[in-house]
Amino acid sequence: MVYPDNVDDQLSSSVSNPKLVKRRRELIVRSAITQFSEKGYYKTTIQDIARDAGFSQGFIYQYFKDKEELLFFALQVVLRKYIEEIPKRVSTTRHPLDRLCATITSYCQINDEARDATVLAYRSSRSLPKEKRQVLQKLEEETNQFFHAPLADAIESGLITELNTDLMVYQYIHFCHGWALKYWHFGSRYTMDEYIRGGLQILVRPFLTDAGRSYWEKYHA
Repeated sequence: MVYPDNVDDQLSSSVSNPKLVKRRRELIVRSAITQFSEKGYYKTTIQDIARDAGFSQGFIYQYFKDKEELLFFALQVVLRKYIEEIPKRVSTTRHPLDRLCATITSYCQINDEARDATVLAYRSSRSLPKEKRQVLQKLEEETNQFFHAPLADAIESGLITELNTDLMVYQYIHFCHGWALKYWHFGSRYTMDEYIRGGLQILVRPFLTDAGRSYWEKYHA
């Protein structure tokens, strides 16, 4: 897992080479996510992370002030990846229904690429102080707009019936996260494509208008 370039950190690394800092932080964060996921945040030590990453404990402190800072950085990874990747993956899609389906698909795919990070976010975000949780919540709200926009367009275009978009957006998000959170169940029963198609049949198709169903049957059946 490569974390995106726009992760908004203010870490005071003592290493001045930006490319080297990025590469080493990536290795440290990958190990941190693995260790936090396996042992839990409180039971994991910096020494555990350093051992897994193949670095010394002192080396880790050149890049992260403490374990809390490392957790905060790790939890931003998947949120920032949504912000960076989803617009790229849906950029050529114009029709509101296609954009909505493409957004759900992209969100699921990113979860698959960073399953451990997604699970970690659910388990450990409460371990951070309030101000850091608020940063993560703000990032989450930013990613929500990727669903709000095509859903609102589909409603305005008469393709989807009037509904509570805020509630529906979180249904999409919970579905996408479900692939990572319950991978032990879904991963052995469905391919990623089967999971997504099944979700679209539940979360999009039932809310289509006549015009929406006509388009759906032509292009998504």
